[in-house]
Amino acid sequence: MRTPTARPKARPRANGKVVLLAGGNPQIAKADGDAPVQAYVAALTGWKGDVARRLDALVVGSVPGVRKAVKWNSPFYGIEGQGWFLSFHTFSRYVKVTFFRGTSLRPAPPGGTGKDARWIDLHENDLDETQLASWVKQAAALPGWTP
Repeated sequence: MRTPTARPKARPRANGKVVLLAGGNPQIAKADGDAPVQAYVAALTGWKGDVARRLDALVVGSVPGVRKAVKWNSPFYGIEGQGWFLSFHTFSRYVKVTFFRGTSLRPAPPGGTGKDARWIDLHENDLDETQLASWVKQAAALPGWTP
């Protein structure tokens, strides 16, 4: 019987830069805390980096004591003991912001057909901070998702 082996953690390239996966999504090792989220955000280039910085600041400003982590090469935001309420992931042409209990938000974000999750795809220059702040505050007040 074969013994399972652990996958190595993602490492920066020899030049110190983070490996970017398809769509420019940074490969960041799974970890809890602000540091891995900031490493993810710092690795993004151009307008996607700007959107990620604004989104991170918006969540931190809207939810005191927010918990952060990187899982599956995506930043996650949650409340300790309640689970995760939001994650985002970068693709070639947009940044997908997922609310795990999005069907409970008013108005519900436009993307998604699943039982609970809804998302919005952000393109360059279309970050509506007022609407996103409303969704973030609503989402943080709901029971979160636990993997």
